Amino acid sequence: MNRVKAGEIIERALGEGRRVLSEYEAKRVLEAYGFPVTREVLAGSEGEALEAASGIGYPVVMKGCSPAIAHKTEKGLIRVDVRTREEAAAAFREISAGMDGHEGGVLVQQMVRGRRELVMGLTRDGQFGACVMFGLGGIFTEILRDTAFRKAPLDREDALAMMDDIRARRILDAVRGMEAADRQRLADMLTALGRIGTDFASVAEIDLNPVILDGKDPVVVDALIVLS
Repeated sequence: MNRVKAGEIIERALGEGRRVLSEYEAKRVLEAYGFPVTREVLAGSEGEALEAASGIGYPVVMKGCSPAIAHKTEKGLIRVDVRTREEAAAAFREISAGMDGHEGGVLVQQMVRGRRELVMGLTRDGQFGACVMFGLGGIFTEILRDTAFRKAPLDREDALAMMDDIRARRILDAVRGMEAADRQRLADMLTALGRIGTDFASVAEIDLNPVILDGKDPVVVDALIVLS
């Protein structure tokens, strides 16, 4: 864990009067706390994007990345399954044009393959304070609202119990040829979310959606951190 590095990112954003970290910044905070995140490069030019895509390896995902843009899907700023240099160049130009002049760049990231999507997060409740959330992710997060909560800080037993609290808990088991999820790794991530919440009172909300199971291994594919 590198609390100092995470703190520098958060304090820089607050010093600039910002209340939202870009996805790239949010993942650097998570990385400092040991989270498994996508391999990615923030590209400021088409040349940098092409170099990044080649280095990561096709296919890649490309996203508009700016602290001023929290909901990229709704704004059409995501391209998935980008398979060639020509597709990457076109995606960079399209995404850049769609950012409407907002400061930032294009995030080029590995395409994580996995059929199971989870959600994790942190919220601050008026009565209980910092609380960690875990549940079914992707498009089903808001539809099914299958989530569990625990007050931060958490210990490992709390984190493991959260996984059994959701109705879709069998999604973590070995099913249809897929490996059982690494519950210990998931527990590490949940307890780390609690530590971020207790370490930084300025962190108001964290939303990790989706966290994709690549085989048994969870990977944070998208991240939002809101500051107060």
